[in-house]
Amino acid sequence: MSKLKGERAGSDIQKELGNILFLEAKDEDFKNVVITDVDVSNDLSFAKVYFTTTDDIEHVTKDLNNASGFFRSLLSQRLDIRHTPELRFIYDESIAYGEKIENIIDSLHKEDK
Repeated sequence: MSKLKGERAGSDIQKELGNILFLEAKDEDFKNVVITDVDVSNDLSFAKVYFTTTDDIEHVTKDLNNASGFFRSLLSQRLDIRHTPELRFIYDESIAYGEKIENIIDSLHKEDK
């Protein structure tokens, strides 16, 4: 399978999951979840779904993974792929890390003045 097909599937999953979480999810914690990336395995059997949230990270991660079967069933109805991958939700730490680095750089610039 080509890498392009996996990337396209990941992009489609990211878009649809974002819509499902924001528009259809009944859990209010899911309204504050933003899907930042989806990494799909080469055989499309597994997808790591990276997200950020403003709520309790551990609680939201647990709830998302518990509801992954529900999300998978909705995705199977909406996406035009033969096999809907198993979903695993992972908190995306890259944004928090980027903010930390930015704060360090800002503090260094303040010391120079």
